[in-house]
Amino acid sequence: MKQFKVPDKIFMGDNIVATAENVFGAYGKHALIVTGPIVSRSTMTASLERTLDSERVKYTVLSKIEGEPTVGMVELGVKMYQENGCDFIIGLGGGSPLDAAKAIAAMTVLPGSIADYKGVRIDDEQLPPVVCIPTTAGSGSEVTKYTIITDENSGVKMFLSGDALLPKMAMLDYTFSNGCPKSVTVATGLDALTHAIEAFISVNAQPLSDALALSAIKRIMRYLPQAYRDGSNANARREMSIAALQAGVCINNSSVTLVHGMSRPLGAKFNIPHGMANAMLLKVCLNDMEMSARHNLARIANYLRIQSVDEIDASEKFVEEVEKLIEKLGVPTLHDYGIDRDAYMAAVDDMSFEAIMSGSPSHAPREYTADDIRELYIKAYK
Repeated sequence: MKQFKVPDKIFMGDNIVATAENVFGAYGKHALIVTGPIVSRSTMTASLERTLDSERVKYTVLSKIEGEPTVGMVELGVKMYQENGCDFIIGLGGGSPLDAAKAIAAMTVLPGSIADYKGVRIDDEQLPPVVCIPTTAGSGSEVTKYTIITDENSGVKMFLSGDALLPKMAMLDYTFSNGCPKSVTVATGLDALTHAIEAFISVNAQPLSDALALSAIKRIMRYLPQAYRDGSNANARREMSIAALQAGVCINNSSVTLVHGMSRPLGAKFNIPHGMANAMLLKVCLNDMEMSARHNLARIANYLRIQSVDEIDASEKFVEEVEKLIEKLGVPTLHDYGIDRDAYMAAVDDMSFEAIMSGSPSHAPREYTADDIRELYIKAYK
C-alpha cells in the first residue's frame, strides 16, 4: 500500500517570512532557531526575528551549524532547547540546519545519543513541532522525514528516518536563495536533480511522486544553468526553489537509490558536501543504471521533448543531457577536487560496504552488490 506524506502546511512565495501573520505562534511560545553563523547574521534571520516579535513568540538562536551537522551539534541544540524552555524548533538555512533541527527535536524526547538511532525508524514518538525554512534550493529537507548526522567518533554519516521527523510546516521564501554563491547553487541544484531522477526510477515510485519528479527535472534542466550564470535572476531562483521542494517530496515518498547510497560514505570519508558528492557520482551511476531504468529514463526524455527514434535512443539522450549539464556547471572530478588517489582506493572497500548497508541501493532498478559498487567507485575516480 502506497502512502503519500507531506508537512501539514507548506507556504510558498516572495518575502513570505517578513509578511507572515499568526503563523509561528500556532506551534509554541518559544522557538529554538537552528541555523549557521553566516545566515544568523543575515537579513533572513533578522526578518524571521521581526516576524516572531510581532507574534510575541520568544526565540533562542543556535548559530553553530557549520558544515554538515554532527552528534555534538545536536547535543548542543538539545541542551539549549531545554535550558531556555523552548517548545518548538525552527530550522533556517541549507540542508544542514534543517537536518539538525529535526535531529534536535528527536533527541529532546528520545533517550541516549542520536548515534544510538542509526538504522532505527523514528515513527511514533511525539516530537516538538519543527518548522523548516530553506535558504538554498537543493536538499528538500524541509519536506522530508530524513536527517543525516555525522558521528565524529566513527566518521560515519548516519542516515536516520521516520514519520515523526517530518516537519509540521515548510516555509519556502523564494528570495532567500538569492545570495547563494555559484558553488552552492551547483551542488544544491544537482542534489535536487538527483532526488527527482532517483525517485522516478526507484522501485518505490508512485504516480503522485512521478508527476512532481517530472516537473522538478524539467525546471532544473532549464533554470539551474540560468541561476548559475546569473545568481540575481529572481525567476530562475524561484523556479529552482520550487523544483527542490518538489524533488524533496518525491524522495520522501519514493526514496533515493544508488547515487545517494554511494555519496554519503564518499562525503564522510573525504569531507565533500553532500550535494557535490552526488554531483560527482551522478554521471557514472546514471550510466550504469541506464539499461535497467531505460523505460523510465525514456519517459523523462519524452516529457522534456527530447527528439528520439525509440526508447533506447530516448533514454541514452536524456543521460547525455545530464552529462552536458554537469560539464556546463563545472563539476570537478574526484581527482580535480583534490582527493588523493591512494587514500581513495584504500577507502573503496569500506565505502562500498557502507553504501550497501545504507539500504538506498536496494531501491535501484536493479540489484547491486558491494562488488558492483566498488567498481563504480573506481570508475568514478577515473
